Amino acid sequence: MTVISDLTPAETRVWRAFPRGESVDFRAAGDEPPAPGDDWGAERTVRASVLRALLVKAPREEGEIAALALTGARITGALELRHAVIEAPVRLSDCHFDDIPDLYAAQLRELDLSRSVLPGLTSGALRVEGVVRMTGCRVRGPARLGGARISGALFLEGAEFSAPGASEPALQLNQMALGEDLWAPGLRVDGQLRLTGASVAGRVNLQDAELDNPGGIALDAQNLQVEAHVRARCVRVRGRVELRGSRIPGRLDLLHARLSHPGDTALRASSAVIGELWLRGGDRIEGTLSLRRSQIEILTVEPEMLPDQVYLGNLTYTVLAPHEPAARRLPMLDRDGDRYEPHAYEQLTAAYRHIGDDDAARLVQLAKQRRRRATLTWYGRLWGYVQDAAVGYGFRPLRAVAWLLSLLAVGSIAYGLEHPRPVKADEAPDFNPVFYTLDLLLPVIGFGQEQAFAPAGWHQWLSYALIITGWILATTVAAGVTRSISRQ
Repeated sequence: MTVISDLTPAETRVWRAFPRGESVDFRAAGDEPPAPGDDWGAERTVRASVLRALLVKAPREEGEIAALALTGARITGALELRHAVIEAPVRLSDCHFDDIPDLYAAQLRELDLSRSVLPGLTSGALRVEGVVRMTGCRVRGPARLGGARISGALFLEGAEFSAPGASEPALQLNQMALGEDLWAPGLRVDGQLRLTGASVAGRVNLQDAELDNPGGIALDAQNLQVEAHVRARCVRVRGRVELRGSRIPGRLDLLHARLSHPGDTALRASSAVIGELWLRGGDRIEGTLSLRRSQIEILTVEPEMLPDQVYLGNLTYTVLAPHEPAARRLPMLDRDGDRYEPHAYEQLTAAYRHIGDDDAARLVQLAKQRRRRATLTWYGRLWGYVQDAAVGYGFRPLRAVAWLLSLLAVGSIAYGLEHPRPVKADEAPDFNPVFYTLDLLLPVIGFGQEQAFAPAGWHQWLSYALIITGWILATTVAAGVTRSISRQ
């Protein structure tokens, strides 16, 4: 095995341990924190060029499995492994890097940077046959993993990423392909987390994560493909969550989430395909919510979480949970600005009918007609008010009976107190104030009373009013029946 002649005592330990896969731990105590690290002395400092020589030249001992297993070291210089093919696992945990490692397009078996402190990371197009662990890492510059291909999982739990002063996202996982999970509970990102076009064969776990990019996009996950669930319970986001075009056949779990992007879109999941979307138990969303053109099998939304603006145009869903009265659900359909979206009302109606709540479905349809009325011309609105007052656009058929009985009582009392004179006294039937009033009210049915008697004075004006009211009532009832039949 070739040995570099100017190795320091610390580097000699690492060099001798590598061929046998032995761990080298420079920490004074097992629970020593990795920060700050820049004041660690020569006794725990290793040059990046030495690590590169170990990994690239790969010294071996017969019968042993080589591995770079280094803990608690300060690594000076840039670890340059661009396009390198590394056969040995790389485990650099609790280390402090003075310069940004360059792993662009490198091929590794395993990469472990747990609890290390880095000024940044360049590892786009990285290929890893196993897992990548960055548990508890602190990265103070852009971490570039775009286009990486990782056969196993990516572990980011408790990691912290920031890129102060940078014009690019703090954590870049765009176009990444993961063979297993993206495991990042407790993740902290000060800046943008980019996941555009990424594909995850397992789950995405962002529970208790904090994504902070106020005034911009905090999570850019457009066209994200996840084979299982996205767990983002108790996530706290300042900035936009962008999920446009994503495919999540499992559950998008946003229970107890806090989403804040005042004056702009807080959550956009438009043109997405989602098995279940859970928005429950969290604070009221600050900003707008857009689910336009998405397909969601089960939509679980608490009305208290919905913001002032909700865009639901062409959203389709099968089940809406939890079951709430129509009066609690209808306000979300009125928060799409001045736009009238009939499809949103039809979807809510279908959801109520799916669970057999026909009363709530009728209330939604009535609300739809009232919202549509505002888009009509003045005479259309006038006729709409008449239909609404008379029979509730056909959804309140008992109103017609109430109107009929009320007008019948008025006419019967008025004509019973003072009978109108007969047109032909010798041919007129006995006067009946009830059937005379019905003759005036019902434009089709005749009882022979209206033609036989001629009211005078104010009784004549009353008869005109009853005839006109009867025609209006009949027309509105016919329109309501027609609307009901068309729905069936």
